[in-house]
Order: sequence, then C-alpha cells, then structure tokens
Amino acid sequence: MRRKTFFLAAGTMLSLAALLGGCGGDKKEAAKDAGGKELTVYTARSESLNNAVIQNFEKDTGIKVNVVVAGTGEVVKRVASEKNNPLGDVLWAGSEAMLASKADLFEKYVSKENDKMMPEFRNTTGYFTPAFSDPTVFIVNKKLKGTMKIEGFADLLNPSLKGKISFGDPVNSSSAFQSLVCMLYDMGEGDPFSSKAWDYTDKFLKQLNGKMANSSSQVYKGVAGGEYVVGLTWEDPAANLVKSGADVEVVFPKEGALYAPQSVQIIKNCKHPDNAKKFVDYMLSEKVQNLVGTTLTVRPLRQGAKLADYMTPADKIKLAPKFNEKWVSENKEKFTKTFTEHLEKTL
Repeated sequence: MRRKTFFLAAGTMLSLAALLGGCGGDKKEAAKDAGGKELTVYTARSESLNNAVIQNFEKDTGIKVNVVVAGTGEVVKRVASEKNNPLGDVLWAGSEAMLASKADLFEKYVSKENDKMMPEFRNTTGYFTPAFSDPTVFIVNKKLKGTMKIEGFADLLNPSLKGKISFGDPVNSSSAFQSLVCMLYDMGEGDPFSSKAWDYTDKFLKQLNGKMANSSSQVYKGVAGGEYVVGLTWEDPAANLVKSGADVEVVFPKEGALYAPQSVQIIKNCKHPDNAKKFVDYMLSEKVQNLVGTTLTVRPLRQGAKLADYMTPADKIKLAPKFNEKWVSENKEKFTKTFTEHLEKTL
C-alpha cells in the first residue's frame, strides 16, 4: 500500500499548509490533479480504524490514499487554513455537533448508502455523514482503583481521586467535548445549562487539580500507564486496550452515556471529489460496517451490522437523558465559552 502518514503538531501543520498553499496555485496543475487514482484523507481516528478502512479501500478500488493523522482540532484547523487551496479531499474527524459552524468548509454529499443506516444516524444536513460511533466512557486503571467505586460521574468527586483524573480540552478535542456534554446532560438531569449541571462541573474541575491533557490520546494512555486512576474518553481506544490485555476497564457512566456519531466530510473544492464520494460510500458499505463491528472496538451505524462478542451490547448501555445533537451543535460555542469561564474560576 502506497501511503504516507504524518504526525504533526498544529503549528507545524499550519506552516506546512501555508507553504504548500503558496506553491499550489497553478490552475492547470490543480485540474491535472483532479483526475486519477488518488485521495488525501485528514483523519483523527485511531490507527486500527484508519488501517481497517483505508487499506481495504485501496485494495478494492485501486485508489492510493495519502493520510494525514493528527488530533481533531489540528486537522480541522488545517482544513480551514487551506480553504482557498485545499490539499485534502476528506476530513475524517469530529461530528455534526463539533463542526456545524464550519459547514462552509465542506461539500454537500449524501451517500447512496444513507438509507441503510440506522434512522437516527443518517446524514440529514448534507454535510456530515455519520459512519461509526464511539460512546463516551470512563477508562479505569484497575490496579490503582483498588476497591474504590467508579461507576458514574458522581463517583468522580471522591476526594481520593483529586489530581488522579485525566480529562482533555473540550474547546479543541471532540472526545473531551462529548465527555463534557455528557457530564452536563447527566448531572443536569437532561438540562445541560442548569445550575445543577455547572455546579457539578465546578466541583469536577477542582478534582483535576489544575491538570488537563494536551491531547485526547494522553487521556487513555495516562490511565493505562498508571499516571491516573480514571480518564474521560471514548470507547474505541479504551476497549482496544482491554482487548490487548492492559489492566484497565471500560465503564459506561451509570447516569448515561453519550452515543454521538463520528462523521466524515468531503472538503469543499477538493481536487478529487469523485474519489472522496467513493470513500464515503465505502465507509458505509455493509462490508466495512461488518468488518469494523466484528474485528475492532468501534460501533458500526448501519442497520443490522454485526458486533463482536467482546463489545458491550447496545441494549446494556444507558443513554444520557434528553440529549439532542442538533441543539448541541447549534449551541457549541455557548458550551465552550461557559466551560472556559468556569475553568478560569478554578485556576
């Protein structure tokens, strides 16, 4: 497989984008690039999921995929910085809730497989195509936990956990944003902007003791490595660590988990739009949805897709009360602004 993978910091990525953007303005060259068997995907997904989908896509279509891997905030910034001269074709990161305000960066496309997906996980906007789901979970270090009860958000206020909880930045991390929203819905009993919800958040932030993870991967790696007792993350990396034998466990918060979809978007004015559409269709296909559901730790969203025995059945997972993704997406800035205000009060 001819594929390049880059792990870049945000500053480096933006500098590279600016450099390449300045060299790529030739319209004839852009037109030339528009054809052929090539595709560039910006992804914040796990290595196992990237490989499962992309390697099979290359094999089945003959299209060579160039991959840029980084955190959600970083790849979204890259797409924005390249708006006038897109170097990528597909953004495989985030969700409607996180990206709704940036819809101008993407092309409208509804996959031919859309009506085969679960009704609640279909593309209804034209821009955001739900492909898989990673419910919000806690990852818990079993050795460090000992006899301590960690079953839900209320348990995270245990004084023994002060400074031992790993949490990312909801402003830049899609997984941390989902965890924050889940926390607010759960502890606000369905009203994420109630005083009860934010009173809990203030207490939770004090439990962090001034420490916040710089990336989503630091959350689960910090728990698996013994630096923290518990982390707020998403199911895929946590379940994968369990599958690989790490001494950790996955806990769905008893107050309710957020079952938000992770989406894929076609970048506006990309150089390979036809190949990008094929990639979106492929991700939603029965073959890929079953493959991911039975071999990895990500949840497929196609109706009737198969799920591995080591995954918690969906009917065993309690959902956060009254969660409304569309409303969350419309109010994302309010969530992040309010969070920042409360965070500053605890510093």
